[in-house]
Amino acid sequence: MKVRHLHLIWGKIISEPCVESSADQVPAALCILTGVAHGLFERNVFRKDLTRTATKGEPVAATPESTETVTRWQQEGKDNGSQSKSPELAHGSRQLKDVASIAVQEALSILRSIRTPRNRLERFEKTSGFVGTSMYYAKEAFFFLFMNGPRTDDYLQTSSNERKLSKPLAEAVNLLEGAVKEQEPDALFLLAEMNFFGNYTHPRNFKEAFRKYSDLASLNGNSSAQHMIGFMYATGIGGAVERDQAKALMYHTFSALGGSTKSQMTAAYRHHSGIGTPRNCNEAAYWYKQVADKAIAYARSGPPGGQSLQQKDSYRLADENGGVYGEGASVVSSGIYANKAGPNSDSHAAIDDVLEYLDLMSRKGDLKATFSLGRLHYEGTRTTKRNLRTARAYFRIVARKYWAKDGKVLTEDDGIGRVASKAAGYLGRMSLRGEGMEQSFEKALIWFKRGLANGDALCQYQLGLMYLNGFGVRKDPKTASDYFKAAAEQDFTSAQTYLGRLFLDQGDISTAIRYFDLAARHGHIEAFYHLAEISNNGIGRERSCGVATAYYKLVAEKAESIHSDFAEANQAYEDGDLETALVDYMMAAEQGYESAQANVAYLLDEFKSILSVDALIPWKRQRTSLLRNTVLALIYWTRSAKQSNIDSMVKMGDYYLSGHGLVGGSDLEKAATCYQTAAETHQSAQALWNLGWIHENGMGVEQDFHLAKRFYDQALETNLEAYLPVKMALVKLRMRSFWNTITRGNVSSIQPDPEPKDNPPFSFSDWLSTFLNNEDPHPYYHTDDDFTDPAMPGTDDYLDDIDESIIESLIILTLAAALAGLMWYRQRRQNHHRREQERLQQQQSATSQQPPQRQQGAGQAAGEVVVEGAQQEAPGADHQDAVVQGQQADGGFFPPPGDPGYAQWVAGGVGH
Repeated sequence: MKVRHLHLIWGKIISEPCVESSADQVPAALCILTGVAHGLFERNVFRKDLTRTATKGEPVAATPESTETVTRWQQEGKDNGSQSKSPELAHGSRQLKDVASIAVQEALSILRSIRTPRNRLERFEKTSGFVGTSMYYAKEAFFFLFMNGPRTDDYLQTSSNERKLSKPLAEAVNLLEGAVKEQEPDALFLLAEMNFFGNYTHPRNFKEAFRKYSDLASLNGNSSAQHMIGFMYATGIGGAVERDQAKALMYHTFSALGGSTKSQMTAAYRHHSGIGTPRNCNEAAYWYKQVADKAIAYARSGPPGGQSLQQKDSYRLADENGGVYGEGASVVSSGIYANKAGPNSDSHAAIDDVLEYLDLMSRKGDLKATFSLGRLHYEGTRTTKRNLRTARAYFRIVARKYWAKDGKVLTEDDGIGRVASKAAGYLGRMSLRGEGMEQSFEKALIWFKRGLANGDALCQYQLGLMYLNGFGVRKDPKTASDYFKAAAEQDFTSAQTYLGRLFLDQGDISTAIRYFDLAARHGHIEAFYHLAEISNNGIGRERSCGVATAYYKLVAEKAESIHSDFAEANQAYEDGDLETALVDYMMAAEQGYESAQANVAYLLDEFKSILSVDALIPWKRQRTSLLRNTVLALIYWTRSAKQSNIDSMVKMGDYYLSGHGLVGGSDLEKAATCYQTAAETHQSAQALWNLGWIHENGMGVEQDFHLAKRFYDQALETNLEAYLPVKMALVKLRMRSFWNTITRGNVSSIQPDPEPKDNPPFSFSDWLSTFLNNEDPHPYYHTDDDFTDPAMPGTDDYLDDIDESIIESLIILTLAAALAGLMWYRQRRQNHHRREQERLQQQQSATSQQPPQRQQGAGQAAGEVVVEGAQQEAPGADHQDAVVQGQQADGGFFPPPGDPGYAQWVAGGVGH
């Protein structure tokens, strides 16, 4: 039976009483389902008020009447749990509920007055410059020498319950406990949150928190309480309950049915990954769609253009330090992901240094730097907040360099015009949305039209938005689509998404999908949502549950601001409160965030280094009980690895190899499988090195020195920074292989590499034989698998069977034969011409032996040299060198027209 249809059995169990039962009995589930049907408690609004820290608001003042009433109610009814018979409180249960609500408000007023003790030095962060850096390290040294003792709550006391509460805190707790006796849900929820999160300096007590959450879930079916119970069953945090993934899924399902976004995310991820239940794509798609619908509704809300959903807080802690294995050894900081820029490059600069440099260039008149400063302040970064007023000032500086107040262009410089148009786009956007200034559609239209003159994509998109919705202009979808198309042609993702929506409304599915695909390349959340809807409903294509689930998951996780605690977790980590950071990261990890799963495993990991400095400090070896859980560390390494985190996969292999987090000790075969899986991507030198090591030592695989050398070599090819460890490992490996060879061991030793041929073939027959026998394709050509699909319709099986290399060989041989034939024919013509010339010369010599007297005299001046030369060369010279009849007297090469040899020369016989 589908879980989302469980409410149909409400009529069968409405009369079932909610009784105390063990966790493994069916009535407990029925009781919770009854609570779901009775009513739901909206936590999102209430928790913002209950868990607000003392520094974020003023205490709520209670009226004198309410304070007096609560005081009398405490004094008369707190001992026996019943209310007094005074006239003020004797009007039935409704009056008692009102008094309990007043008690909650009074307790909140006291709690907000409690200041959390903080050391100002703890918030002192390292800044750029000599003074800031010196103060930072001085603070670190001070804490290291004088304030780095063992934690008293874990090692000097047996339980956190023994901590004495401060007087205001104790008074507030007494008020809430009295309200709990009157079944006040707000008091139950507030006490549960204080015990779980440690709010208002209250000590953590996970077992007490579990009891309060259970009471609240049984009282009114509070979806937030059900979510927390499911979370505690899933993680077993604090030892409150034993881990039970089936019960965790059950409570999360009830909470999801009640509308809890966090539980909807958790239930979707568990069905998607098969945690506590078989994998079910349809259920995963259903729950992810519930969250995606909320995310899109939130993204479309707010000012024109919708809310901005930027994933700034969901990052991996390990990546800030170079990765799980450190700089150069982790995938994120080695190989193709290594920062190969020079030490003076901006790639190594902090955001403060970048802002300082841009400010310097802006003061020198660089408009691009000024615009970049405005954009950084407008969008904000992970470490800097948005500053809309400063962004507007920078944008106006750029705009004034190109336009006068009346809109007249001041310069014809195209470069300044393009930058000014971009600034005009942002100024118009801020006017349209009312960001940092009063909302004004008229001013927005003026700025957009100015930027439109230079073809700015942002201005084109925003104008399309105004005409589509009628913001300050008449509604005109046709004009809007024209502007969207112009911006989409410049690869503006928001315009591509809107254009896809317009085509989708008109029924042009293929064109809409094309525009959604273009926008999805840059991670546009709404493009992913529409692609998910198309795949899930089978619009214009066959339905694909897997594709739809993947897209829904992307959309849901991009809306981290509406259902995750990344911001609080990051702040707690920076403050050094690792327990709070761990709890918040763990809640996000249960929702399926890979970065949160990696962060939880990283915080729980106690084996970051074999030779750690912490091992030399006695109290550094002690970690809080919440941070000592290798079983959970392995669980979250595994979940992170399943979401394609290669470093987590390698770390998972380390745990299996060492037996950390395993009941039965190490599992060498699983370790080898993890390393092999991580090595298949050829991105992790650490995984390849580990494979070489386990093959060298026969850990979980057959011992093989030659294969170990191969993996070591691949590790060096993957990451050149692994040169030293690889070379040291190879030296040791060769020594072991040599000893194995001389002792005739059973291990496969290192085999010598095949020597290349020194003398390549020079003869044509050898070259032709080598060419025909070579089966390796030329690197320029791709294989058929890169372009053709065996299942693709329209392919010709007969042509696929023909080897293209044979065709190429035949073509080359044909060309070679044709060339040889032409050369033979040319040589034959030359020989024929030579013989003909020799015959003519012999005839001339015979005729010259009996010349008439007149010819001798007439030609003596011109022909004396020729005859003399002929007579001098006759005894031993070749007839080829004699002067050819018909040539010019100066020895010219080309015969003149009319000469007997002219026709032969034209035919190609002479001079070739």
